[in-house]
Amino acid sequence: MAHRVNCVLLKREAEGLERVPYPGELGRRIYENVSKEGWAQWLRQQTMLINEYRLTPIEPKARKFLEGEMETFFFGAGSAAPEGYQPPKP
Repeated sequence: MAHRVNCVLLKREAEGLERVPYPGELGRRIYENVSKEGWAQWLRQQTMLINEYRLTPIEPKARKFLEGEMETFFFGAGSAAPEGYQPPKP
């Protein structure tokens, strides 16, 4: 049977992640409270942040920034796009 969660992002019950997506307490909270669909939304947001801020995810400073944005995205006020960001046209 699939893991079900009451997704904090979607505000409804949905299929949960198959495994803890991030180490530590934050990863456990995400596993217990975020759906696959919600995680996919974060991955799009994270990609945009990496590209717009020109981050190198292996650098500790960039990882710390992304971790903070991840926590805010799921459990805070949400992660905002950089000032002046224009999404790509389809």
